[in-house]
Amino acid sequence: MQIRVARPTRDLDRARAFYHGAVGLSILSSFDEHDGYSGVIFGVSDGATMQLELVLQAEVEPSPTEEDQLVLYLGSADAVAELAASIGSAGYDVKTASNPYWAREGAIAFVDPDGYRLILSPGSWS
Repeated sequence: MQIRVARPTRDLDRARAFYHGAVGLSILSSFDEHDGYSGVIFGVSDGATMQLELVLQAEVEPSPTEEDQLVLYLGSADAVAELAASIGSAGYDVKTASNPYWAREGAIAFVDPDGYRLILSPGSWS
């Protein structure tokens, strides 16, 4: 099974800088003005089974809530600290996750340029 999560963005360049430059996701593909849409597809992990697609389209505006989250299970507190430092050095501040579960688990939250939460978890999802 494969999964691709797609969601809108207000600013494709800023979103690309966040997810590729700061978070370190690989860019698998991008497209410009394809039937009125421009976008970028990021690989999560190896990119073969999990992808994140951000799409810019004039009539679609992102409307995230605090519970619209992308959770990256990094497997250790050291991995979380390392990635959090990278994201922080790119100019993004640590935020509080709305669900207290994440703080208890040692996770760190950021908010992407469109207002979606990115949770860095030291655990695994199994």
